[in-house]
Amino acid sequence: MLQDIEPYLACPHCAQPLTLDGRTLRCPAGHSHDVARQGYVSLLAGDAHTGTGDTAEMVAARSDFLAAGHYRPIADALAEAAAAAHPEGLVADLGAGTGHYLAHVLDALPGRPGAALDISKYALRRAARAHPRIGAVVCDAWRPLPLLDASAGLVLNVFAPRNGPELRRVLRPGGTLLLVAPTSRHLRELVAGLGLLSVDEEKQRRIDEKLGPYLTPAGQREVEFTLRLSAEDVRTVVGMGPSAWHTDPVRLAERLAALPEPVEVTASVTVAAYRR
Repeated sequence: MLQDIEPYLACPHCAQPLTLDGRTLRCPAGHSHDVARQGYVSLLAGDAHTGTGDTAEMVAARSDFLAAGHYRPIADALAEAAAAAHPEGLVADLGAGTGHYLAHVLDALPGRPGAALDISKYALRRAARAHPRIGAVVCDAWRPLPLLDASAGLVLNVFAPRNGPELRRVLRPGGTLLLVAPTSRHLRELVAGLGLLSVDEEKQRRIDEKLGPYLTPAGQREVEFTLRLSAEDVRTVVGMGPSAWHTDPVRLAERLAALPEPVEVTASVTVAAYRR
């Protein structure tokens, strides 16, 4: 709920604290932001837009796939790492999507409030209902985040954009970033069979280098398991990832029809911790 995360929110125009007044967030400078009837609030700057966010179709695909439990080992590993971090204060999820992973983590952290941050209002409509302690906020990961300095004890970043300077700013001293990224083996059978975007083998090293000036690596583990997917599941997992923007629908349908059913697919990610 937004009242749970209100003490941690900052105005996107002047960075001053926000106060919830009925269904409107207000700052001392007079800026106001109305809460949508679906439960989320937009804290985008005036010249920003949501054109880069996931579409309603992509969000629906992701929600269906995650609800089926296909990525449950990833959610479990994330919750385990979150509990081990013993965070104080806010848990923020940058690129939260539907709030699936944040809700799982909050179940492992009783009493902690959670902020689901994403640029897709379609995703945040679902995130606002994903857990009683989630407040959903529309924002742009590449701009100043609408959180006060040193407000978060834990930040999640799962298959999402990473803004090093802002991650450092919003984390408390000693706070933890938990970052989930695919390895080069992730969905490799579909990459080859369907012509999807592949993952660079140096991805984790490049992430470490980009975050290095701002945060200190604090350990990582790989989570790898086998999925057994129907044709509809495969269509869904394609629709929830970046390949949805880069794959020709007609050619994809032809290649999908040629796949065996069910198809065994490798899921492979790194869960890495960084500290301020």
